[in-house]
Order: sequence, then C-alpha cells, then structure tokens
Amino acid sequence: MKKGTCIMNTYISVDVGGTQIRVAVYPETGTQALRIKKVATVGEGTPLERLIATVHDQMSPDENVKAIGICVPGPVDAEKGVISFCANLEGWENLPMRDILQAEFNVPVVIGNDANLAALGEWKYGAGRGHKNVVYFTISTGVGGGVVADNRLLHGHKGLATELGHTFLEPDSHYPCGCGQFGHLESFSSGTGIAYYANEQLNLGRESILQGKGKVNARDVAEAAQAGDALALETYARASKFLAYGIVNTLHTFNPSAVIFGGGVSMVGDLLFAPIKEALPKLVYSQDYLDDLHFAMAELGDDVGLLGCLALAHMETE
Repeated sequence: MKKGTCIMNTYISVDVGGTQIRVAVYPETGTQALRIKKVATVGEGTPLERLIATVHDQMSPDENVKAIGICVPGPVDAEKGVISFCANLEGWENLPMRDILQAEFNVPVVIGNDANLAALGEWKYGAGRGHKNVVYFTISTGVGGGVVADNRLLHGHKGLATELGHTFLEPDSHYPCGCGQFGHLESFSSGTGIAYYANEQLNLGRESILQGKGKVNARDVAEAAQAGDALALETYARASKFLAYGIVNTLHTFNPSAVIFGGGVSMVGDLLFAPIKEALPKLVYSQDYLDDLHFAMAELGDDVGLLGCLALAHMETE
C-alpha cells in the first residue's frame, strides 16, 4: 500500500454454482461491484481450493474486507456454517465451510442456500424493497424458494426451512420430484415437471404440434402453447394450478405482502401467471391475504446470488 492511501472497506460475495464460481468485491455502500471474476468448478485443484484461490486473487492490500458471504446450491446449516451437501460438488458433504474460510482469511464468513439468499437479495435490493414479509419462488429446472418474515430470513432447524418446491400437494402421485419423492410442487410446476407431463401425454398419442419432435422440454411446450396448441396449453394450465396451490399455502403460512418470482420458467409470463391470479381469490380462506399483495418478477437477474451474499454479509457486520 502506498503512503497516504485510504483504506476502502469492502465485502466479498461468492456464488457457487454447479459448474462455476463467481466472486465479486463490493464497496461498503452500494451494489455496483468493483470487480467480478468467475472460474469453473472443475480444473486444477478441488472446487474448494479454486474458490479460496479466486477470493485471494480478488483481495487488495488497499481494501479492508469486512465480511465474506457465500451461497451454495444445497442445504446449509447457517448457524454452524456447515454445507450439508451439494449434489454437483464432490466432497462437499458436512463441509465446515465457514470455519475453513474464516481460518484462511481471518474475516467473518456467512453462508446460505442459493434460493434463500436469492430471497434475501430481492428483499434487500430488488423487487421486495420496502416489504417486511416476502416470499420468493424460483421456478426453473426445479422449484426453490425463500422467505423473509418481519425483515429476517427464515432458516429453521438445521437450515432446512422454506423448501417451497417440496410442498406436498398430491397423495399417491406418480409424478416424480427431483428429490426422489412424488407429488411435490416441483413435480408439477418446474421445467422438469412440465416436460415430464407433456412427454407422458405425447407418448400416449395425444394430438399436438409437438408430436414427432422427440423428447420435448419446457421451452418447447411454452412455444407450442403460444402457438395455440391444446396439449401445451393444458400442460401450462396444470402447472399454474399446482403453483397456485403452492402459493396459497405460503400465503396462509407466512402472510407476505410481496410474492416474487424468478427462474427461467417464470419468464413465460401470463401463460403461467394469469390463471394463478384468477384462481387465488377462490383458494384463500380470507381475501385479507390478497389485499395489497404485491406480485412481482425478480429484478436482480444473474447477480441475485451475489447480492444475496452481500445482504447477508451486511447483516453479519451491522
């Protein structure tokens, strides 16, 4: 450090995905990253070694790191700072990530599940700003979510709370969930669930413009629905119905003032959400749940994990 140089306080966010790790450095105030670096999880060294090396690379002698926030794609015991498991990261089972990184960097480290921290990021910096009680759904390959209640992120015992995609909706169902169970919200309203039902019906010989295209995915079904295909429209109406059930369960349980949606499947817009808005008044036991309820699309895009880490790191040091 040069003589007379002012030390800048910073926060570091680390967003761990199945295939890449993103590390961002943020100033003490504001959400515009000073710098961002991404590396593949696979390469020289283990994913943990690559994470540590990348964080070191992003540190500067002219900066004082106040805290590091980490989000990972798997269940986390936030109180203990232990990653229970990450399916795509070998060796990340009962991994004491917080202790490892605090010993390495000598700064406070906080850690959370990616869906929970997406909820926190949207509450703090995105579509949930100004709301004390927020439910966040991410609808993509699977269905995940998080809940902020009275300005606090819900973790639960062992960090397993608010697994919204695993809300149990249909007994004796044969529709699989990514967790290995059946009849969960994810079984019906995720991209995987949408594709599963469409392919099942096509294999039964249902008439559709999708016939003859081989195995279809949720995007194929959305495009067919937008072209007016009856089976595709039925498939999305079914996904909407079950998502409405999942939403009303969260309304009755958490009484949020905002429900926010992210993930690729949510981008189809009214195809998914128009039936939900029509159904909810018939499903809630009191219209008070819907008065002033704010429905919104997520605003933070690909940076939602990084900004969720930033929000969590701020909360650790405030």
